[in-house]
Amino acid sequence: MGTLQAIGHDALHESPMTDHPSDRPKSRSLRPLAALKPFLRPYRARAVLALGALIIAAAAMLALPIALRQMIDHGLAAQSAGAIDRYFVGFLLAAAAFGGFAALRFYHVTWLGERLVADVRRAVYARVVSMDPTFFEVTRTGEVLSRLNTDTTLVQTIAGSSLSIALRSVLNLIGAIVMLALTSPRLTGALALFLPIIVVPLIWVGRKVRKLSRDAQDRIADSSGLAGETLNAIQTVQAYTLEDLQRHRYDTAVEAGFVAGIARTRVRAVLTALGTTLVFGAITAVLWLGAHQVLAGHMTGGELGQFLLYAVYVGSSAAMLSETFGEMQRGAGAMERLSELLESRPTIAPPEHPTAMPERCHGAIRFENVTFHYPSRPDTPALSQFTLDIAPGETVALVGPSGAGKTTAFQLLLRFYDPSKGRVSIDGLDIASIDPKTLRSQIALVPQETVLFGASARENIGYGRLGASDDDIVRAAEAAAADEFLRELPNGYDTFLGERGLRLSGGQRQRLAIARAVLKDPPILLLDEATSALDAESERLVQEALERLMQGRTTLIIAHRLATVLKADRIVVVDDGRIVGEGTHETLLTSNPLYARLATLQFGGDGSVS
Repeated sequence: MGTLQAIGHDALHESPMTDHPSDRPKSRSLRPLAALKPFLRPYRARAVLALGALIIAAAAMLALPIALRQMIDHGLAAQSAGAIDRYFVGFLLAAAAFGGFAALRFYHVTWLGERLVADVRRAVYARVVSMDPTFFEVTRTGEVLSRLNTDTTLVQTIAGSSLSIALRSVLNLIGAIVMLALTSPRLTGALALFLPIIVVPLIWVGRKVRKLSRDAQDRIADSSGLAGETLNAIQTVQAYTLEDLQRHRYDTAVEAGFVAGIARTRVRAVLTALGTTLVFGAITAVLWLGAHQVLAGHMTGGELGQFLLYAVYVGSSAAMLSETFGEMQRGAGAMERLSELLESRPTIAPPEHPTAMPERCHGAIRFENVTFHYPSRPDTPALSQFTLDIAPGETVALVGPSGAGKTTAFQLLLRFYDPSKGRVSIDGLDIASIDPKTLRSQIALVPQETVLFGASARENIGYGRLGASDDDIVRAAEAAAADEFLRELPNGYDTFLGERGLRLSGGQRQRLAIARAVLKDPPILLLDEATSALDAESERLVQEALERLMQGRTTLIIAHRLATVLKADRIVVVDDGRIVGEGTHETLLTSNPLYARLATLQFGGDGSVS
């Protein structure tokens, strides 16, 4: 049977949430960004400090044109060296205030962005690892990783820079427009005529740039996904001599990324040329009008300089708002996707008032008239009226064809799912009334497909009981016949095993999983074809270790290889979700046709073991 780390059944499920970058939603409003409020709340003081620095920096920036005007009108025009010096000092102080508070705002806003995205990532990850298998039936792992990485990076951009730039641009835009009107209402009216001519084309081209930027990012994501897929299956690629095919596919993806990047760069170049031409064209026209106003005596040269700077502020702030609004829309779409994960709730959750369980249960297990349908297959029962009593310390083997329901029984006992009907109990306690963590602490699982982490051998065994001593870990490895090969590794128990433990053979990985179960020392043991990946010699050693481990424990064994269950106290034959026979190997050979057929296929002859 397949391992419990997978879904537990063979059906493939399409996720309603897509992980293709081009399908990432771009929110039509910024409302989803409100979901950041709970994450921002603990850092309100720093946010207020950043906002205060932003306001002061904006005020200092808006003061610069006034200082320039005073210098021109009361210094240069009056030809007073002392006045010029004073106003230059004032100009320098305003510039210093602007630079200092801008830096302070940048630091605090960037800190907030980094802190928020770290907190969001932790919250999303904590939510995902608490979800039950039903969630992963309809959500692809790649989609979750995309949200954890790509979407949180977009949120970081918004919280760390774009939001700050947008606020600064709004303050500067409003302040500059007000100061323009106060400086020269006539020129302000003229500039208002030019503003749409500048802003509308820039917004239109800017949207094209954003679309092409997304296309370029999508092509990069395609090449990255292809590379990851190939590297994760490198042995299969090389075994089937697919290197040239994969190289060609990757080259095509990279070239598509290059083409998309050049298209984006071409339009950005047009945007730069268009923006520069329009902005300086408008400034030139306003300067021409202003120069005639100065000649006519309607305004001073200082007022014209002041007006010019405020006009530049308006144009640059409007262009910046156009740019950042698109980024904030993308960030809002990313936050919307992250909020979906944060709002997900597991269907298997601790009861409000969980039933207390002894630190070490006796291990009496009862499946009571259990019927169960996987959520993705509501019309096909995986178990039907399944009733089984297992005494404390008894070893029971579940045998039957693939898809009969054996692994489903394991999953229900671990409470990865709840029965549709009936109940599962341990020591008479309905497991639905027990906190899942408390329940699972009483059970150790040795799956068919061993799960190892990218860590050392010592750490992988130590996951069986966090905080275990090195001596306990070594004793567990010895009991699982793993100590000898572990000591021969380059760094012994501290050798890094590689991703998914790929530096070890299948049999070695299996023995580490058994050592982990030995270290946990549970009252209930679940073995899902635990010796399937072992050679004859390793199987003998591990079988002896398992026999020692099973002593005094309630043990359920799933096996296709009947030789591994011959010493069980009882063999239960399962077919199509029902129990169709119970007994010893000898009695089942004569009383159960299905078991007799399975035994004949494996042992030959009449299925008996000599």
